[in-house]
Amino acid sequence: MSELDQILSAIKSGESIQADRRHWNPRQQGEIDIRIAADGNWFHEGRRFQRAAMVKLFASILRREDNSYYLVTPAEKLRIQVEDAPFVANLVERIDDDGETAIVFTTNIGERIVVDADHAIRVDIDAHTREPRPYVHLRDDLEALISRSAFFDLLNLAHEITRDGGRYLTVTSMGQEFELGSTDE
Repeated sequence: MSELDQILSAIKSGESIQADRRHWNPRQQGEIDIRIAADGNWFHEGRRFQRAAMVKLFASILRREDNSYYLVTPAEKLRIQVEDAPFVANLVERIDDDGETAIVFTTNIGERIVVDADHAIRVDIDAHTREPRPYVHLRDDLEALISRSAFFDLLNLAHEITRDGGRYLTVTSMGQEFELGSTDE
């Protein structure tokens, strides 16, 4: 089995587990003082989580509904605060496998994402700084902010195209093209 096939198999297995959790609809609901900072660090009552295993556990039950984030178990649903995206994609690699090119991100909690039609890259422009804010869709309605260093690495994988009189940087993964921004500005 190729490296790409192994990654895709692991993602499919994880998505299957997540699909089972989507049906959880507990009666007990509330809030808990947990915050995910813009840099991907998790805090409880103002103190940073020290155990990565605890972050991974909570991340596995994280859900987004109506622009709010919740930790959901069969017994309760607790709203938490998320400053930006709940995850940060801090590593990127390109895998060429049997004529197929894949862009693969690794998040701050070790989850891997193969960029494709269901796991798209989008780039917003910050209204104040005019800098790009790139994201990749992780699962369900959850995204990972692409870190600055990973975005620069992604730009090194990009190629320039001309469309409608403008020039754009794009990357291709799993047969899908994703625009990273204009080179005209």
